[in-house]
Formats: sequence, structure tokens, C-alpha cells
Amino acid sequence: MPVESWTAWPYRESLSHEGVPRRRIAMNQCVRFTLVVLIAWRAFQEGSFHGWALLVLAGGIVVFVVVARGYFRSTLEHRLLPSLGLLGLLFALGIMAHLFGAHSPARSLWAVGAILAVERLPMAYALPAAAAHLLAYGLLSEDRPIVTAGTCVGLALVGYALRLDAEARGSGFRLLAQERVARAAEAESAALAERARIAREIHDVLAHSLSAQLVHLEAARLLIERGENDERILERVVLARGMAREGLAETRQALSALRGEMAQVGDFLREVADSQGAAVEVTGEPRKLPAEAGLAVRRVAQEALTNVRKHAPGAHVRVRFAYLDGEVELEVRDGGARQAAGGLASTGSGYGLLGMRERAELLGGTLETGPAGPGREGFVVRLRVPG
Repeated sequence: MPVESWTAWPYRESLSHEGVPRRRIAMNQCVRFTLVVLIAWRAFQEGSFHGWALLVLAGGIVVFVVVARGYFRSTLEHRLLPSLGLLGLLFALGIMAHLFGAHSPARSLWAVGAILAVERLPMAYALPAAAAHLLAYGLLSEDRPIVTAGTCVGLALVGYALRLDAEARGSGFRLLAQERVARAAEAESAALAERARIAREIHDVLAHSLSAQLVHLEAARLLIERGENDERILERVVLARGMAREGLAETRQALSALRGEMAQVGDFLREVADSQGAAVEVTGEPRKLPAEAGLAVRRVAQEALTNVRKHAPGAHVRVRFAYLDGEVELEVRDGGARQAAGGLASTGSGYGLLGMRERAELLGGTLETGPAGPGREGFVVRLRVPG
């Protein structure tokens, strides 16, 4: 047994009534009350207390009850010196009973002291204390030595059995408390993950929709500042309104995605590619993807097309989506800017690529971004996730 186990107290849950059924508590109280009555009755029967000496007997019973309650309280609070002191008072109370001629009650007090020591104290202190009580019990026992030795061993085993029973109950309640803490932490972690997911959805929807609206509103503002009054201004406003409608539709789609209700990824890519004037190609056998994987493909496609519109206006864009064995791959490739980027390139939060990479890593996938390659213009975004 490790040294720490010899000096360690039993768990507080083991020393308290926590988790103990009320019937068990009531039974324990009845046993203790019966024990006190029996000790008092044996002392009275031996005739050592009569007349005014009965007051001494009554006082001894009161002291025994007070010492026992104090001992239970001090051991519950893991206070070693007070506990040993109260156990010493119990030992002295047995000596006083013996001096008054109440030998049987004295042995009963020492037996109780030995059991309480083994049951509630650290073993390094319980064994010497129990040994002192059992030694006094054995020296004054009227039984044969072999019977006395067996009784002492039995008393020690009773105390140890009570200790093991209490420790098993205490360990169970400690494990239950730890499980509750773990469940609370798991629930908090799940709530934080859900908040992060919703935050990503808000960012992706707004970044795609609002940046598109900003393009047309900015163009309309420039036309108005130049004093032009033609249909181009109305056209820009109409386009911005259309983008607002698309943003509202995307918001509704995001809500549906959060509920697990989404259309086929291929159909969505065709719609978003057509709205951006991009070519789209879907290969492989279509199948229903997990909600998170389908959502990641949608958002990466939107973010990639938004970045093309912001940083490479006029570029020819090709979207390719492939159903592979156990995973899917999305590739958005542009052929390089055909017009000046203008002020739109400076808009946005700067977290688009970071958000896409975060989505891929959360699903155990990969995201590759960078130039198209040597001798080729443009930029490539390639997503591969399980699905």
C-alpha cells in the first residue's frame, strides 16, 4: 500500500450521510441508541452504580454521546488532533467505568473506540489507536486468550468492513460528481461549437451577399457623383436589390442547413455559378452528403466566387465538383482579372480563406489555395472533405 494511502483520510462523502437512504440512517441511529442503552443497562446490572452514583452513570452516558458526536463531526472535517483527542476521551471513559467496577461497559467502550478508529481515521493513526483500545479490552477480558484474540481481530475487521463500505459509497458519489462536471463541460463545449458554426454561417452569408450589393451601390454612387442621369444608375440599383433578395434566400437556406434541410449540392452549385456567369461541371454519382460536408461545399463555393468578383473582376471562372470514393472535391478556378479590381478589393473582413480552411479542418478535410501554376494566370481554391 502506498505511503499516501496510510496517511490519507477517507473521502468526505464516505464519512457523511450523503447518498445514504433515510431508512439506513434511521437504522444506524437505532443501533447506536440501542448500544448506549445496553452499555447503561450492563453498568446498572453490575451494581457498581447505586444511589447518588447513578448521577455519575447518567453523566458518563451524556459524555459518551457528546464525545461520539464530536468525533463524527471532527473526522468529517478531517481534523486529526481533535479526533484523536476525542478518541482518547472515549478510552479514558472506559478506564473510569472500569475503576467504578463496570467492567463489561468498559470493554464495550473500548470495542466501540477500536471500531470507530479503524472506520474513520487515516490508517497510520487508526491502527495505533485501535490497538490501544483492543489491548485494554484484551487485558480485562474474562474469556480465554484464544477467544479474546478472536474477538479483537473480529472487532478490527468489523471496523475495516465498515470503512470499505463507506469508501465504496463515497467513491461512487465522487465519480457521479465528476461525471456531472464532465457533462456540464461537454454541454458548454457543444454550445460554443454551435455558436462558432452559427458565426461562420452569418459571416459567409453576409460576406457573399453584402459585398455583391456593395459593388452595385458603389457603382451607382460614382455615376450619381459624375452627374450622370441614365439607366445605368437604375440598373445598378436593381442589381443591388436582386443581390439583397439573393442574400435573403441564402439566409433562409442557411437556416434550413442548420436544421439539416438542404437541397442537392450539385443543384446549388449550378444556381450560384449561373448567377455569377461561371461554368460548372459535376462528375461522379450524386449522393446525399452529410449536413456539415454539404454546407462546407456551399460556403466555400460562395466565398471563392465572392473573392473572384472582388479581386479578379471579369475573370472567366470554372467550378468543378466531383463525387469521389468516400469524399467529395470542389475546385473553383479563375483565369485572371480582366478589369481593374477597384475599391471592392479592400472590402470584407479578411477572414474568408481562414473561415474556409477552418471548415475543412473541422471535417477532417483539406483546403488548398494559391496561384493556378507556372505559366497560368488566375487563382485556384480546392476543397476536399469526407462525404
